Amino acid sequence: MKYLAILTAFFLFISCNNAADNSGSSSTTSTTDQPSGGGGQSTVQDDESGKDIVKIAVGSKDHTTLVAALKAADYVNVISNAGPFTVFAPTNAAFDALPKGTLEDLLKPENKDKLRSILEYHVYVGVLKDALLGDGMTYGMASGQNITIGNKDGKITVNGANVIASIPATNGIIHVIDKVLLPPSK
Repeated sequence: MKYLAILTAFFLFISCNNAADNSGSSSTTSTTDQPSGGGGQSTVQDDESGKDIVKIAVGSKDHTTLVAALKAADYVNVISNAGPFTVFAPTNAAFDALPKGTLEDLLKPENKDKLRSILEYHVYVGVLKDALLGDGMTYGMASGQNITIGNKDGKITVNGANVIASIPATNGIIHVIDKVLLPPSK
């Protein structure tokens, strides 16, 4: 009986849509406004809603290296999705502090897996607002490894990296940090 009701509702919906489509309007649907080749969530154009994590990072002059790393790892669409995510986002200066040649090496296509592992170590699935960042707390990151929070006199650190700003996003939160988090050796 339940299935019959669902089928009936489905057919009513279809017939109402067909009736509306054939109600004398002469509008046509154009596919030129549709993104070609899929594109994913990051290609959605929306200038009215709040910004997701990727859109905030793209708009930040201090996170161009992080955005380049997300692109090289093919993670732009992943981090643009609904989440919720907490991203510990190193600044350009944090990437510049890595040993010479490290970043360039990570951005090579043959090192994509290593880059992904590092980026995943910066992402927590869920929203970690400041109130949840208590001293000594540990959290499992998307990489499967843990980070440890420090919180002394209101100064928050993540594995020793200072949290210098927190920015809410539509799909989570960004905590800007001053060091790149390197996952422990497996």
